[in-house]
Amino acid sequence: MSSALDVTDANWQSEVLDSPIPVLVDFWAPWCGPCKMMGPTVDQLAGEFEGRLKVVKLNTQDHPDVAARYGVMSIPMFVVMKGGEVTHQMVGAKPYAAFKAEVEPHV
Repeated sequence: MSSALDVTDANWQSEVLDSPIPVLVDFWAPWCGPCKMMGPTVDQLAGEFEGRLKVVKLNTQDHPDVAARYGVMSIPMFVVMKGGEVTHQMVGAKPYAAFKAEVEPHV
């Protein structure tokens, strides 16, 4: 079980846009191999930054409207948001150290 919160079209506003702390959004799909590879990395980051960064996952297959709104063309795609605005984005699988190094300045 992932420690990241699953978000949907229905709770996107409350969980992501209205979050009082920065949010890392993992745009993924169940058929995506690199997305599955990144699962443990995303969970590790969620644990390490607990309380300072909210980590959520959005299944692009089930919720394509949100993915389209943010220009998601390739997955896995990761977006850091603060105050409802995108502050950083990255695409593709990465080792934990590189992933953390990209996210940390935005927390």
